[in-house]
Amino acid sequence: MGANTLGKRITLALLILALLLPALPSSGAVLAWGSRGEQVALIQQRLRQWGYLSSEADGVFGQATYDAVKAFQRKNGLTADGRVGRATAEALGVSLTGGTLSADLWQETELSLLARLVSGEARGEPYVGQVAVAAVVLNRVRHDGFPDTISGVIFQSGAFDAVWDGQFDMEPTDASRRAARDAMNGWDPTGGCIYYYNPRTATNQWIWTRQVQLTIGQHAFAI
Repeated sequence: MGANTLGKRITLALLILALLLPALPSSGAVLAWGSRGEQVALIQQRLRQWGYLSSEADGVFGQATYDAVKAFQRKNGLTADGRVGRATAEALGVSLTGGTLSADLWQETELSLLARLVSGEARGEPYVGQVAVAAVVLNRVRHDGFPDTISGVIFQSGAFDAVWDGQFDMEPTDASRRAARDAMNGWDPTGGCIYYYNPRTATNQWIWTRQVQLTIGQHAFAI
């Protein structure tokens, strides 16, 4: 067999192999309907965290995940195509690197900010009350009337006294860290409240017009 003929056969074999094998992920990897694995599960966990997905994070990109991704994209001004490319992944707080989806430092930063807020606002409250304060922040993130990120909600002008009176700058307690993480993992003792206040010290008359749903410790939680 001549070298030229052998070369042609090798080229043809490689071409056939390339057509038969599934495409390998690249730096421009996209997760879409039909994708499976840990990468999809991580995306699902983030969608569950922000209230876009109610089903389990099973690692299978199906109808529920597709709908959740589109809803997230619409709210965040992204192309609502139901596919998770780099822009959507970054908006979710994760990064696509060489086809491998890895947790970004963003999540830990947001968790730290939330813990500081809880410590400043609810230090000394029952543990469930600390989780409830964290849950209010996350409920605001999901609400159309507030910023779409934890940091945006926390630093919204005049939103939380602790941010402006210096308590936010103190090292958060261990309990506040656990409370923040429990809230980010889905525990909401308030049932969806977006406000809370201490009836004994509140001076803002408007807050008294909110419908109180429950009281935990010294805080009334309202919608």
